[in-house]
Amino acid sequence: MKFFFPDSQDQVDPTFNFVTEERDPFRVRQRDDLYAHEVLKPPPFNGLLVSKAIVDGTAGSSTGKYTLPQRHRLYREGARKFFRLDNGSAPLKIMGDCGAFSYVGEEYPPYTVEEVIGFYEGCGFDYGISVDHVIFQYEPKVLRTDEAAKEWVRRQQITLDLAAEFWQRCTASDVHFTPLGVTQGWSPESYAYAVVELQRIGYRRIAVGGMVPLKTKEILACLRAIDDVREPDTQLHLLGISRVDEIPTFAGHGVKSFDSTSPFRQAFKDDRDNYYALDRTYVALRVPQVDGNAKLKARIRSGEISQGRAMQLERIALTRLREFDRGEVDVEVALEALVAYSAVWDGKADRSSQYRDTLENRPWQACDCSICNKAGIETIIFRGAERNKRRGFHNLHVFGRRLRRQLGDDDRD
Repeated sequence: MKFFFPDSQDQVDPTFNFVTEERDPFRVRQRDDLYAHEVLKPPPFNGLLVSKAIVDGTAGSSTGKYTLPQRHRLYREGARKFFRLDNGSAPLKIMGDCGAFSYVGEEYPPYTVEEVIGFYEGCGFDYGISVDHVIFQYEPKVLRTDEAAKEWVRRQQITLDLAAEFWQRCTASDVHFTPLGVTQGWSPESYAYAVVELQRIGYRRIAVGGMVPLKTKEILACLRAIDDVREPDTQLHLLGISRVDEIPTFAGHGVKSFDSTSPFRQAFKDDRDNYYALDRTYVALRVPQVDGNAKLKARIRSGEISQGRAMQLERIALTRLREFDRGEVDVEVALEALVAYSAVWDGKADRSSQYRDTLENRPWQACDCSICNKAGIETIIFRGAERNKRRGFHNLHVFGRRLRRQLGDDDRD
C-alpha cells in the first residue's frame, strides 16, 4: 500500500528562531526551506501528488500556489530536481493529477488532454491521472436513467470521454509516465459501470474519485461493487482518502495506493485533533500572535483590553510553556497562563480540560520524530505557520507509523 502526499508548496524554515520569531536575513526560501521528505527520515510517504491546479491555477481562480518563477523552474528542471528527491531521500514517486476539486463548479474541466499530458511529461512524473469532473453525490437508489441523475451522468460521461482521449494520446505518444483513468460515480453501481468502461479502454490502473465526503461503509459498498467487475490485474488508487484503520480492508479490494492531506491539515484546521500520537490525538496549545488574531485585534480597537496587556499575557503564556517543557514549573502554572491569555483572545471557548490533558501527557517528549526532538514543545503550540507546519510534518510521521502498523510493517511497536 503506497501513500502519496499532495504537494501544496508547504515547507519549513530551518533558520526560524522560535523565541525571537526571526529568520536568518540571508535565507532564500526556495534554496533553504525544507520539504517534509527532507525533514523526516525516512519519509513517511511513498511519493508526492502534484496537481496542475496547484501549480498553474485555473482560469479566473487563485488556486495556484506556485509563483511564476517556481512554475518556470518546475518545468525547466523537472519535478525530481525541483523537489530535491535525489538528495539522499528514499526513492519517492511522483503522481500528477488535474486538481478537479478546484473547478468543481465549472461546466467542463478547464484543461485539455493535450495540456495535461504536456504537464505530466514535461515535469517528468511517474504516474499521470486523466482529466476528470467530480460528482459530489451519493445516491445508491438513483439510476442512470432518472431525471435526478442527469448532471451526474453528464459529468461521468465527460470523465470517461476524456479518459479515452487521454489513453489514446498517451499510447500514441509513448509517454514516459504510467496513465491512470478516473472513475467518478454516485452509487456502487455507477462506480462499477465506470470501471468496466475504463478497463475496456485499456486501463489497468484506475483512480477512484469523488469519495472524500463518503462514509466508510459507503466507500466499502462501492469497492465491493467494483470487485464484481474488476479484472485481477487492475489496481486502484483512492483519491483523497486516509481512513488508516480501514487500509487493510481497502487493500483486500484491490486498492494499492491512496493520497491525502488530512494528517497535515488537521494540525491547523481541526478544532481538536491537532497533534497525532500513535493511539490518539491531542489538542494543540493555542497561543496566537496578538497582531495576527482578528478577535483580539477587535477587542483592542474597542478598548476592552489594552494592546500592552494582551502582549504581556501572550509573552507569559509562551514563557510558562517553555519553562514547563524544561521541568521548571508544573502543569498548574503553565495551564493558568494559557487560560489567562485564552480569556483575552477567545473568551467563548473553554479548552482548559483539553489543555490539561495535553500538558499532563507531554506527547512531544515521547515522540521520536526529528521535528519534536528539535523543536520540543514548540511543535504543539498553535501559533503561526512555522510551528503549525512542523506539527503537520510530525502528524505525517505518526500517520506513516500508523499505516505501517496496520500493514504489519512497523518493527518499532
